[in-house]
Amino acid sequence: MIAVAPGHLLLIATPIGEPDDITLRALRALREVDELYAEDTRVTADLLRHHGISRATRSCHDHNEEARAEEILAHLRMGRSVGLVSDAGTPLISDPGFRVVARAREAGFAVDVLPGACAAIAALVGSGLPTDQFCFAGFLPASGPALRGRLAELAGFDGTLVFYESPRRLRDALTIIAEVWPTREVVVARNLTKAHEQWITGNAAVAAEVLGDEARGEVVLLVGRGVAATVDADDRIRTLLGEGMEPRRVRDVVAAETGLPRRDVYARVLALRE
Repeated sequence: MIAVAPGHLLLIATPIGEPDDITLRALRALREVDELYAEDTRVTADLLRHHGISRATRSCHDHNEEARAEEILAHLRMGRSVGLVSDAGTPLISDPGFRVVARAREAGFAVDVLPGACAAIAALVGSGLPTDQFCFAGFLPASGPALRGRLAELAGFDGTLVFYESPRRLRDALTIIAEVWPTREVVVARNLTKAHEQWITGNAAVAAEVLGDEARGEVVLLVGRGVAATVDADDRIRTLLGEGMEPRRVRDVVAAETGLPRRDVYARVLALRE
């Protein structure tokens, strides 16, 4: 199949760290598209330079995507091919491009996906956590209350949760996860495919301790399925009460792990304690 077709929008996956993790088709497209748009032209320039490609690029990021979408549509109407890349990985996965693709589809233009690296998938398959069901939930909220609310929304999902997280917020996120999901298995995958790649496994409290004060690198945070998938809520309540956990704390933990309403869980806690 040809790499570039006239009047097509190409979504070109780029490496997440190691610059040689790129497909031959992607390299050909980067050379041949009539117009190339990048999330950060400086980052893309480094990648192009590494592969001996010299060409002009234009920016397309969160702050100018609406205007760029109109510009890209104009190129497509003239029968020109347009490539779109993000800084790393597959475009649109917690990166700009959704509005461009949606507008192109609505206008009837072909959209070609050139698959390649994706940090979320790389971390998932290397984590040792179940891959039969997973939910990619993007970036976690920055504030504590919003983060707790998001975890509550996802508590009932019976599979592996995959998040992107800022290295500066990672420790705070792990601290909150340790409070609401103390027993769930957690994996922190940092700097995948780079020289200082690191995998941290354990529960959230262990991960936070191993992480220490480190606040650098690209991070994928994975959380294993909750006990609700395999353990009855009453059994879990009995176990935690037997360990001496205070009833209100048992309520919070079991509600977070199972997705059950806190009021209902607390009623069961009081009944089982008696």
